[in-house]
Amino acid sequence: MATEPISDVSPEVDLSPEVLVGLLAEPDRLAAFAAVVLGAGGPAEVAERTGLPARTVHAALRRLESGGLVETVDGRTVALIGAFKEVVRAHPPTPAVPDAELDPDRATAAVLRSFVRDGRITRLPAAQGKRRLLLEHVVTTFVPGVRYSEREVNALLRAWHDDYAALRRHLVDEVLLTRRDGVYWRSGGPVDIDPGPTASDPDGLPG
Repeated sequence: MATEPISDVSPEVDLSPEVLVGLLAEPDRLAAFAAVVLGAGGPAEVAERTGLPARTVHAALRRLESGGLVETVDGRTVALIGAFKEVVRAHPPTPAVPDAELDPDRATAAVLRSFVRDGRITRLPAAQGKRRLLLEHVVTTFVPGVRYSEREVNALLRAWHDDYAALRRHLVDEVLLTRRDGVYWRSGGPVDIDPGPTASDPDGLPG
């Protein structure tokens, strides 16, 4: 029985949107990948379906395999379509945040405007005080009481900054995130608390 030409398994390599687009930006690689998705099980079948020279097909498939988009299973070339889901999961779109909504405190918002543009950190502050304000802003991404794997932490922080590992270390160093046995949870930063009804609120008085 022939192996299915498509696999939903995620690739072993860590793909980014830029790398994924780059892999398929070359017409020969795109044609070869499409042929595998449509059932071509090896270089000869890919060459037959695409009309590409055998040498070009071999080079394209090697590049696609090293990039994590195809693999050989039981002698057949299989497309790893799970790569696309993995990239979307690991690199979620960042919603644009107006500068005015960075923080209700005007002084804090002014600091954040220097380092955050369209929901992305442009650079990490060198000054400890400013860096702390920025990290307290970033840590609100994490829900108090929820445990996160390192992979989930990286995915969330990558939406903020390309150097997500440095951002993660700063959050742990500032005790805004706590790490234990590969699990992270939020342990600091501002938390919105509902104060409940005030004494001047008639609905809050016993009746």
